Amino acid sequence: MPGFDRISELPESLITQILLCLPTKDSVKTSVLSTRWKNLWLNVPGLDLTCSDFPFEDEEYEQVFINFIDRFLEFNPESRLQTFEVDYKRREIRGFKDRIGTAINRGIRLLDAVSSTMYWEEECIMYPYLEFMPLNLFTSKTLVTLKLRDSALNDPGLVSMPCLKFMILREVRWSGTMSLEKLVSGCPVLEELTLVRTLICDIDDDELAVTRVRSRSLKTFYVPLAYGVGCRSRVPDKVLEIDAPGLENMTLKEDHFDGIVVKNLTSLFMIELNIKFAVDYCRSFDPEDLSKRNEIGDFLTGISRARHMIISQKTVKALESYSKVGSIPKFNNLSHLKAVFPSPLLPFLPAFLESFPNLKNLILKIAFAKDDETEELNLINVPRCIVSTLECVEIKGLFEWEEEEMKIARYFLENAAVLKKLTMSFIDYPRYASNSDVYEDLDKLTKRSQQCRIIVDDE
Repeated sequence: MPGFDRISELPESLITQILLCLPTKDSVKTSVLSTRWKNLWLNVPGLDLTCSDFPFEDEEYEQVFINFIDRFLEFNPESRLQTFEVDYKRREIRGFKDRIGTAINRGIRLLDAVSSTMYWEEECIMYPYLEFMPLNLFTSKTLVTLKLRDSALNDPGLVSMPCLKFMILREVRWSGTMSLEKLVSGCPVLEELTLVRTLICDIDDDELAVTRVRSRSLKTFYVPLAYGVGCRSRVPDKVLEIDAPGLENMTLKEDHFDGIVVKNLTSLFMIELNIKFAVDYCRSFDPEDLSKRNEIGDFLTGISRARHMIISQKTVKALESYSKVGSIPKFNNLSHLKAVFPSPLLPFLPAFLESFPNLKNLILKIAFAKDDETEELNLINVPRCIVSTLECVEIKGLFEWEEEEMKIARYFLENAAVLKKLTMSFIDYPRYASNSDVYEDLDKLTKRSQQCRIIVDDE
């Protein structure tokens, strides 16, 4: 029947679950549909607000914001909630900690709080306003996912969060004896941890120099790219220590710590590195620094059980510098490697691949620097993996088909005894050679092209 309202015929419990998938500002709009819908948004088992939902200024904004939350929490105070997501980074909101505590007491499974990012000045030094989380957070029996940004944590004495599996901490500040180690230790089923360290001054000058992550349940650890060119630490000599025998995936997209110590990574499957072992964006590690050399060597040994690896141009440069003063350990289990090589460092490629004796799949993206004056490329040494195990190679980042590109292709075709597929991926720059030209040249380069599949395509 045209115009029939099927949604309104659904049970209220199902409608409120549907509305839970919407931001609160959108679920509120449904109140004008009919009398039945007037207060349905107040029965939704979750809140999803951001400061931009309230276009007010000064005290008016703060009062309207907090009154809205109170109305929601007080409408059906005995009901259980599922989610509580609030972004109020525009300014400090007095009493908001109490509202978070109320939501926790009502059994939420997800807490996502973005605290104020405003600062106040004292003696020419800027200090952030700090929103401390309520102490009942640390004994929640229902939380499964915890996301905090720009929040502060006091030591509650006891941390017991038996259901927490996913935790994202971005620029969280630790007060007194509270630490990440203590928080994680109270989460016996924690599986995923994302960490962005604050690079400005912390609450206490005597903050622990070592940030420890010790967990037997942790499977994924992730440090995202958060600062870019602004990555400069005002609190030097901070060390990250990871002790997680069940860890399977570790991603380090940025240098947030001056040192990284890994222990007992016996289950490591995938490692992704975009670090240079120095926090400041414009600084690299000093190869003459013996303690730093030992630290890098120990780190590489600690991750050497990995089976898959992704490394950036930044990390390749750091490893090339390290290789001049130290030895890169063997990654005997590693079968898949994706690496970005700057073209001036291509002579380092054979020595680098020596560390992966059982490599089967290689994706090599070349960052060509055509304007730089580099020595003629000569790839002479042939590592064990190319001779005995390498089956698939993809070379990416090509935009010309000249002598240097031909040498790279010939190196693999002539030396990879068990190679099954070689893919040459060109950037549409525009292209200076057609696919047929590349195929023809490859056939001329070596007879191996008849024994393995050659693919030429565009990225």
